[in-house]
Amino acid sequence: MVTIYSTPTCPYCKLAKDHLKDKGVEFENVDVSADSAKAQEMVKLSGQMGVPVIVINGQVIVGWNKTAIDEALATEPLAKAA
Repeated sequence: MVTIYSTPTCPYCKLAKDHLKDKGVEFENVDVSADSAKAQEMVKLSGQMGVPVIVINGQVIVGWNKTAIDEALATEPLAKAA
């Protein structure tokens, strides 16, 4: 399971989402600018307010970090986008 906490105007969020799409990984996109409860959930997970926050199989990655994302994806198989 992959979840990305993001905002529509965040360029690093777009990079992360495009990277996952390119790898064929399905993910849930959570727009924290439109949902304050989800924004609070993100802060509890990451300890900060910045986006993107990416959760891959329970591993929290703060910010756009291609290496960390790829390493987290390699640890367990995920559902592939159709």
